[in-house]
Amino acid sequence: MPPLSTVILGTGSYAPARIVTNDELAHTVETSDEWIFSRTGIKERRIAAPGETSSDMGVVAAQRALEDAGLKPADIDLLIVATMTPDMPMPACACFIQRKLGVPTTAACFDLNAACSGFVYALDTACAMISSGRYKKALVIGVEKLSAVIDWQDRTTCVLFGDGAGATVIGTSEEPNRGLLGTRLGAFGEGAELLYISHGGSKSPTTPESIAARDHCIRMKGKEVFKLAVRAMDEAARDILEQCHVRADQISLVIPHQANLRIIDAISQYLELPMERFFVNVDRYGNTSAASIPLALDEARRTGRIKKDDLTLMVAFGAGLTYGSALIRW
Repeated sequence: MPPLSTVILGTGSYAPARIVTNDELAHTVETSDEWIFSRTGIKERRIAAPGETSSDMGVVAAQRALEDAGLKPADIDLLIVATMTPDMPMPACACFIQRKLGVPTTAACFDLNAACSGFVYALDTACAMISSGRYKKALVIGVEKLSAVIDWQDRTTCVLFGDGAGATVIGTSEEPNRGLLGTRLGAFGEGAELLYISHGGSKSPTTPESIAARDHCIRMKGKEVFKLAVRAMDEAARDILEQCHVRADQISLVIPHQANLRIIDAISQYLELPMERFFVNVDRYGNTSAASIPLALDEARRTGRIKKDDLTLMVAFGAGLTYGSALIRW
């Protein structure tokens, strides 16, 4: 028997109700709609309600993905949550989602932190574990509550990020050459200090002084990150296409990490693919980190941008500095 293909059986997403526009941010920091949009392509972002947690958002996205796949929580035996903003440092956000969703206690549940590349990393991990034959159905969730780690007085970062969740159900198919065809993952560890949260870990535990200094918020060296992001995403995209013997012009849709429209435009030019083949929703959600790609994937499917036999390329870059790409045939 040929090996089974690992395929996406369903997708789901969730965005909080509250919309924060660029004009609203301009009332709290020195910025403007024109300044933000011209540099990032972002017009608005979603912000979680007070008391709304990452696990709350992840559960809704997961429920929608399970409904799309025609499955129930009881069918899941592997749950991976890609996040850098879990409900608590310990235990894993996956365990809270397991409890709230009703996933069996026999399921393996854990978090994965690769920042904005997290979903691609988690997708590859889930597919590898299913391919081993030890697991049958996986739920892979990317979720972030970045509003909890933003310094709302820092205009270089507070304009960029938003909250949200996306989920996929992974299973198998006897149809060959379907689903995940391959991935390319990597990291530039030498750039770890370009995008980071300095305090709250074992190196620099929380203190009253660190809280007062807002050292538990995201800090970024934007120009350096931009350059590495373009380089890494271009190389990751080219590498996976070469690995799978696929030409760029055979790609029906590219779903890039939604960090900055200028980065997406640069990747479009490097791959010599028109922007019409790129799914873009950064204007409405901003950068939702690990939730970015699964949220966009769900929207792309539900709006008819993905059809059977299409080739979809996912490519991401995030703190670490991590990067990753994945190629899927539907």
